[in-house]
Amino acid sequence: MKKILFICHGNICRSPMAEFVMKDLVEKAGLSHQFEIASAATSREELGNSVYPPARKKLAEHGISCKGKTARQLTNGDYDAYDLLIYMDEENRRGIYQICGGDYANKIHRLLDFTAHPRDVADPWYTGDFDATWQDVEEGCRALLEQMRKP
Repeated sequence: MKKILFICHGNICRSPMAEFVMKDLVEKAGLSHQFEIASAATSREELGNSVYPPARKKLAEHGISCKGKTARQLTNGDYDAYDLLIYMDEENRRGIYQICGGDYANKIHRLLDFTAHPRDVADPWYTGDFDATWQDVEEGCRALLEQMRKP
């Protein structure tokens, strides 16, 4: 079982989008039984809140539901519980290091570092551009899945 935790600041936009896009990709590939996929926040700001409505809408446009998802905060124990902790931008990496105390097992990676164009995932909270975020998340998740399927 491969365990992946996607992480962003509030766990209401980018990381839940990545969580549910990845779940959709592994389901369509017939690999759901091989993965455990979740998401979390580095901050406490949105704890218990649902996925932000424009993010929920963007997922729904692609036939993906995130029903029942609420924001939760990353814990130190998540570092040991997951094989990969995938973050969206440098601020998230710093937050993960603060909560988890570093990356002694090389588990922490930026999502778009798995692609041919490494960069931060566009943050729709500030840009309002959920299309750009969708494209980044989908590209990153596809590349991550491809990487994980290699022997």
